[in-house]
Amino acid sequence: MKPPSLTTFKDDALIALDNLADRAAHMVHPTVRLGVTGLSRAGKTVFISSLVHNLLHGGRLPLFEPMRAGRVTAVTLEEQPDDAVPRFQYEDHVRALVEDRIWPDSTRAISELRLTFTFRSASSWNRLFAPGKLSIDIVDYPGEWLLDLPLLRQDFYQFSRQTVELAQTGIRAELSKQWLGLARSIDLEGPADEMRARALHLAFTAYLRACKADERSLSTLPPGRFLMPGDLDGSPALTFAPLPDLPDTPAPKGSFRAMMERRYEAYKTVVVKPFFREHFARLDRQIVLVDALQAVNRGPEAVADLERALADVLACFRPGHNSFFSSFVTRRIDKVLVAATKADHLHHESHDRLEAITRRLVERAIRSIGMSGAGIETLALASVRATREATVERDGHVLPVIVGTPMEGETIEGHRFDGATKTAIFPGDLPEKTEILFDVEADGTLSAPQVNIVRFRPPAIESSRRGGASLPHIRLDRALQFLIGDRLA
Repeated sequence: MKPPSLTTFKDDALIALDNLADRAAHMVHPTVRLGVTGLSRAGKTVFISSLVHNLLHGGRLPLFEPMRAGRVTAVTLEEQPDDAVPRFQYEDHVRALVEDRIWPDSTRAISELRLTFTFRSASSWNRLFAPGKLSIDIVDYPGEWLLDLPLLRQDFYQFSRQTVELAQTGIRAELSKQWLGLARSIDLEGPADEMRARALHLAFTAYLRACKADERSLSTLPPGRFLMPGDLDGSPALTFAPLPDLPDTPAPKGSFRAMMERRYEAYKTVVVKPFFREHFARLDRQIVLVDALQAVNRGPEAVADLERALADVLACFRPGHNSFFSSFVTRRIDKVLVAATKADHLHHESHDRLEAITRRLVERAIRSIGMSGAGIETLALASVRATREATVERDGHVLPVIVGTPMEGETIEGHRFDGATKTAIFPGDLPEKTEILFDVEADGTLSAPQVNIVRFRPPAIESSRRGGASLPHIRLDRALQFLIGDRLA
C-alpha cells in the first residue's frame, strides 16, 4: 500500500514555485544541491570539511574519474548563494583538524557552502554546448531534522502509539519509566495545565537524551528539535509529549489531550514543514552518514534501532529520475549514498564486512521505496583517516593492528589513554555473517565478538605542509564519484 503523502496540495504548489526559480537559475549557472546529514555523531562536519579540503588541495582521489583524467581544471569556493542560510564555516573546521588536532564542533542548524568546478567534458559534443562549469551547493543539516520527516505522515494519535510502543521494548522500557509514569498520572480529559505540560515535556526529553547517550547509541529519537531546540526552546510548539493509552475519540475542547495534540500539529507546521519545503524538497543528491560501528559495539538493539531509523528516513525521499519537463515543477533525489564512517577504526580486512553490514541496514528501506526509484549505494569510508595499519606479534601470532593517538579519557580493558601517546590497538574482527549482529540471545548479549572502538585524535600533518597537504581519507573518492561524477562527465 502506498504510504501517505508528506505534503498537501498547497505544499506541492509552493515546492513547484521554488523549483521553477531553481530551474531558471540552473539554466544560467548549472548547480547540483547535495544534501549531507548524519545520524548520531557520524561525522558530517568532518566529511564536508575533508571533501572540500581534498578538492581544493589536490588530494589523492584516484577513483574520482574527472580529476583522475585531468578534466577538472579548477575547484573554487564561491559566495554562499542563499543569503538567509548560514555559511558552513569550512575554514574554522579545517583549522581545528589541522592545527589543533581536535574534531570540530557539530553544526546544530542548517548551513551551506558552494563549490564550483571548472572542467572539460569527456564528450566533444558536450564541450560545444555545455559551459564547463558546475556548482555543488552542499547543504548541511542535522540528522535529527531528517528523523522528523516521518511525522508529516502521522497524526498525534499515531505518533503517540508508535512512540509509546517502542518505549516499552528492550532497554527503552527502563529509560521511559519516569515519562510514562508521569503521563499516566495526568487526567488527559481534564483541563489543560501549562506546568504539567512542561514537566511532561522535560521527562520525555530526558528519555530521548538517555536513549542517545554513548553507552546506548539508539537512533530513532523524534521529535528531533527536542534534542536541539535552538531559538524555539520553551515555545508551545516544543512543549508537548506523546501520551499513552489514548482513547480513539476526539479530544474534548480545552482538555490536556487537546492541548498536546494542537502543539504537535504546530510543531509540524512551524518546524518540520518549512525544513521540508525550503531545503529538503530542493535536493538533487543525498549522503546519509551513519556510525554503524558504534551501534555494533552497543549490541543488536542499537543495530536494529539504526535499521529502523534508516528505513523511516529513506522512505521520505522523493526517489526517481525527472524528465526534462517534470524537472521544472518537482525534484527527485536520483542518488542516495548511505556511508558508514570511521572505517579507519578497523583494519582494512574488515572494511568489506562493514560495507556488508551497512547494506543489510538499508535493505528494508530499499524494499520500501523500490529499486526503480533512487539509486541507493552503501559504502564504508573515513572522512579523515586518523590511523595507519601495522602488525604486531603476540604469542606466536601476527595480529593486524591500527596505530593512532586515542583521545584523552578513552579506555580499553581498564587502560585510560592520555590523549598524547600514539598506540597500537587490535580492533578485533567484524563477523563474516552480518545476520548475527541483528540477533539477540536469550540473555540479551551480542552473539558475535565485540570490536574495540575508541576515538582517535585527528592525524598530525607536518607544519611545513599545512598550507598544501590534503587530509588523508579512506574512499572519499568513491563517494565523490557516485554522488557527482556523472555531472562532470
